[in-house]
Amino acid sequence: MKTGFVKSSPLFFRLIGRSLWGLIAILLVLAALIPAPLQIAADPAATPNPVKSAWFLLWTQELVSYSRWMMYPLLALGLVFLFLPWLPGQVRVHHARWFPPGQQAVSLLTLLTFITILALTIVALFLRGPNWALGV
Repeated sequence: MKTGFVKSSPLFFRLIGRSLWGLIAILLVLAALIPAPLQIAADPAATPNPVKSAWFLLWTQELVSYSRWMMYPLLALGLVFLFLPWLPGQVRVHHARWFPPGQQAVSLLTLLTFITILALTIVALFLRGPNWALGV
């Protein structure tokens, strides 16, 4: 047996392939049926209030609205995720599985990051009103 490889099954990759094509089909149908939430053309004489970023960047806009210094922890977290494979203390996983033993800290960090991004996006999308005030 060769070392350095994770055991897997060809059936698993077929399932992933079918899921990928299914997801692409669903996204294409939804893209055709649901119109894009675009705003009116930009007019320098009438700036909308509040001006919001695209939905996938709203969480960063929400984070920076608290303090301009909040950008630095965001960049630090990005660097942690970038260099995660080379950080000390990483346990080598020999079988692919969810939340493997020895990697709970990484799994928890990833899950908390996802939940935080989701919460910030929801707050910025639905709870921000004029002058970026909280409340509808």
